[in-house]
Amino acid sequence: MKKILLSALLLLCFITAFAQQSDHVEMADELRSSGKIYVVVATITIIFVGLAIYLFSIDRRLKKIEKDK
Repeated sequence: MKKILLSALLLLCFITAFAQQSDHVEMADELRSSGKIYVVVATITIIFVGLAIYLFSIDRRLKKIEKDK
């Protein structure tokens, strides 16, 4: 039963991905032409780098706690 439910869910996700395809994305073109796309990319990069640093620091703390025990 779980396999059937999972298969149906994955199939629905796949179908909706095709429904979102578009040849012309106006927002991306507008951001690219005004140069604001670089601000968006920089913001996303800063967020991902911050998350990576946070996760590595948690990993180091956990290793230290495990080593002490």
